[in-house]
Amino acid sequence: MNKKSEKIAKLVFCLAACTSVLAVAVICIFLFAGGLPAIKEIGVSEFLFGTVWKPKNNIYGILPMIAGSIYVTAGAILIGVPVGILTAVFLSNFCPKRLYNFIKPLTELMAGIPSVVYGFFGLVVMVPFVRDAFGGKGSSMLTASLLLGIMILPTIIGVSEAAIKAVPDKYYQGALALGATHERSVFFAVLPAAKSGIMAGIVLGIGRAIGETMAVIMVAGNQARMPKGLLKGVRTMTSNIVLEMGYAADLHREALIATGVVLFVFILIINLIFAMLKEADNK
Repeated sequence: MNKKSEKIAKLVFCLAACTSVLAVAVICIFLFAGGLPAIKEIGVSEFLFGTVWKPKNNIYGILPMIAGSIYVTAGAILIGVPVGILTAVFLSNFCPKRLYNFIKPLTELMAGIPSVVYGFFGLVVMVPFVRDAFGGKGSSMLTASLLLGIMILPTIIGVSEAAIKAVPDKYYQGALALGATHERSVFFAVLPAAKSGIMAGIVLGIGRAIGETMAVIMVAGNQARMPKGLLKGVRTMTSNIVLEMGYAADLHREALIATGVVLFVFILIINLIFAMLKEADNK
């Protein structure tokens, strides 16, 4: 009976794994089958490095959207990563239990808030704040970066905290035995040991930031031109797809799918870099 149960369990797990792989394969086939012909027709250099996006004139250059995605994601990383890691360190090593029981559910709740709610908060609160504090129209690269920096916090905090807690206690105790203070033991013994897990959290946060759509649409300004400053509007690749897919047809629609291909390649590159760094760290 036990052997039969084990075989059934193995079969179920195998089917689940195969389903996941199949889903990724189907998405890849759809994207590349729909996008590569458009890239070939438009021209690789014109599509990737063109600075003008005018579908009515059959001009499809997505460099402004690529730059917008990179700049907004970089801004979100600069804001969200330090705050997220320090929050994880506080929760795992410095936070009193009563306060932990209050803060931890709040950080988990942040992960469940819909993107459109974040976007509405950004539109009503952050856009006027940026406009009054820094100038410009408020709907800008800076606002989008601030909002995405907040949105990636629960991912970074959750993964980083789990990684820090998974570090064997001997690292901390060894540092104390050598005369280090509690703070030094945490930052110079525990954190380096949790580096791989923290990097995983950062990578997941980057994926969340670069793939976010609704919230960015509501606060970024959505101007299909090269970014001209923190207080100017930008358009990301995801925003470009959502804003125009509803009425796109023929080459225009294929160009939007091709934009999805570029975005997919970006995510693959990010994950490959993380895998290489993790492998180098293990060696």
